[in-house]
Amino acid sequence: MRKIVLLFLFLISSSLYAQQKKKDSLPVPIWKIHGRFTFIFNQSSFTNWASGGENTIAGDLNVNYDFNYKKKLINWDTRILTGYGLSYVSEKGYRKTNDRLEINSLFGIRSREKNWFFSNFINFKTQYARGYNYSESSNELVSAFFSPAYLSLGPGVLWKKSDNLNLNIAPASARFTFVDDDFSGKFGVEEGENVAFSLGFNLSGYYKLSIMDNIEMENIITIYSDYLNKPKNIDIEYQVNIRFKVNKFVKMHLTAHTILDDNASGNAQFRELFGLGLNYIFHEKKVYKNI
Repeated sequence: MRKIVLLFLFLISSSLYAQQKKKDSLPVPIWKIHGRFTFIFNQSSFTNWASGGENTIAGDLNVNYDFNYKKKLINWDTRILTGYGLSYVSEKGYRKTNDRLEINSLFGIRSREKNWFFSNFINFKTQYARGYNYSESSNELVSAFFSPAYLSLGPGVLWKKSDNLNLNIAPASARFTFVDDDFSGKFGVEEGENVAFSLGFNLSGYYKLSIMDNIEMENIITIYSDYLNKPKNIDIEYQVNIRFKVNKFVKMHLTAHTILDDNASGNAQFRELFGLGLNYIFHEKKVYKNI
């Protein structure tokens, strides 16, 4: 846990050290909209291969939609992240490799300090389809649509250096966990109930940087501690996305995603994705106006 937090803070501090103040005479856009579609495909085939192997086909589709609004004292950032992936393994059938729907919205009113805002955030995340824990003996159902689903919201303070670097601190944030009857008694929800409520400390950060020409790195971190139930068991979610640009439409993509959450799993969760795929910006717009 400490290593993850220290890594994120190191990336922020190194970026601040490298940045230099530059005067920018261009007008500031009040709206920035960016929609990106990514499709990654992998395939392997074996015929009379002496060392063996299984034929596989895998595809992963992701859509990221960002909306940034700035005008006078107002700053409002909204991000929609959604993705779904499947793989087909011969003799085993289809397996889900990615399933995500997440909406983040962060509203801020600027304080007297340039980069500090009084903020309010809302975060919702769930998945689309059923998920299974595959084993040799059985396939255990571990998730379904809206089970679990998490809704978090609360006031706080936002430090925002730019659209690529921000940190939001919400010391009194509410979190609701939703499950259907099949998952009652799991994910921190009491047996016989469908909703669990928690109140705690929420810290979320975002940092995107260019490592070198045509290579960018995106860091997303969330830390949560529930005051009402084992506050020392801190939940951490950390995701790193590295994109290698081949040309305008083709990119190599690496994702490493780690979750520490005792209510969801007693062990650390880790997901990794690497592949070459199609990258298409389907909506990009800036609306300029003097502020």
